[in-house]
Amino acid sequence: MACARPLISVYSEKGESSGKNVVMPAVFKAPIRPDVVNFVHTNMRKNSRQPYAVSELAGHQTSAESWGTGRAVARIPRVRGGGTHRSGQGAFGNMCRGGRMFAPTKTWRRWHRRINTTQKRYAICSALAASALPALVMSKGHRIEEIPEVPLVVEDKVEGYKKTKEAVLLLKKLKAWNDIKKVYASQRMRAGKGKMRNRRRIQRKGPCIIYNQDAGVTKAFRNIPGITLQNVNQLNLLRLAPGGHVGRFCIWTESAFRKLDELYGTWRKPASLKVDYNLPMHKMTNTDLSRILKREIQEALQQAVVYGTWRKPASLKVDYNLPMHKMTNTDLSRILNSEEIQKALCAPNKKSNRRVPKNLTIMMKTSCHPQA
Repeated sequence: MACARPLISVYSEKGESSGKNVVMPAVFKAPIRPDVVNFVHTNMRKNSRQPYAVSELAGHQTSAESWGTGRAVARIPRVRGGGTHRSGQGAFGNMCRGGRMFAPTKTWRRWHRRINTTQKRYAICSALAASALPALVMSKGHRIEEIPEVPLVVEDKVEGYKKTKEAVLLLKKLKAWNDIKKVYASQRMRAGKGKMRNRRRIQRKGPCIIYNQDAGVTKAFRNIPGITLQNVNQLNLLRLAPGGHVGRFCIWTESAFRKLDELYGTWRKPASLKVDYNLPMHKMTNTDLSRILKREIQEALQQAVVYGTWRKPASLKVDYNLPMHKMTNTDLSRILNSEEIQKALCAPNKKSNRRVPKNLTIMMKTSCHPQA
């Protein structure tokens, strides 16, 4: 896997390897937790909402009163007066035309969410780790079949670009322009009401350019559709995992890539640019279950079984043997149909020619329990 490589090549603006290598930051080996990423992304999206509500007077700006019972009409309040179609119509209720809605929306709804800082950092670490796996990046829809390496690191000279034509030439040299062509091909009109709300056109996401210092790089890349620019010191999960899905295609500058160990630390030392933060640990050091569940491991585990076996008592309990089954063979149909059982059940009965007495006196005399 890409995240298991110890060194990453640095590429020049010509798309060729510059001969320099960068040690893979430990954050790219962090556990990938799509559930944490999705949870944090959902809550972060809620923090950009603006309050909305209907008017407090809506549906009640009319004079209406119920007609009461006995008039063969519903008891809903009805508009007073005459001379217009409106008079006599139902009012106020949420089932009425022109009435208020049920449970009118209020501006004091809890719009925003507090998010645990460590949880946010965990989500960013997971998103960064997923961006180093080509399979996850391709499953997100990015066209990275021809790029030389994932994650893709370029020289710091790119941070000084100021012209869009320089940025376009760099993407073409790195074979990343196919991802931009995908964005151009995906531009379309939005389906639904969003067209009325200044969200008419939509398009796919392209590469995410992550830099250390802005010496003009934002102006060079900002006019290319689908491109997202981020400073490595201010990584945003909404841009690293759009839609709450991991696997964004990221292009790093060399200085930004080297700074990740200082920002997120390693498992041997905490982050130096964050207060008391350690990189999240994996729950399992070896995830190869087939290797763990081999026979040798099972035999070693069975020695410590609490309840023992039928051949030997429990090793963790004093004088305890595993309960035995009452029957060694539970196939009752086979047992009942066996030849021995059938012979015993079907033994020949001796015929008795004893006459049954019909007289009560005789029956009492011949009874084995005579009457007292």
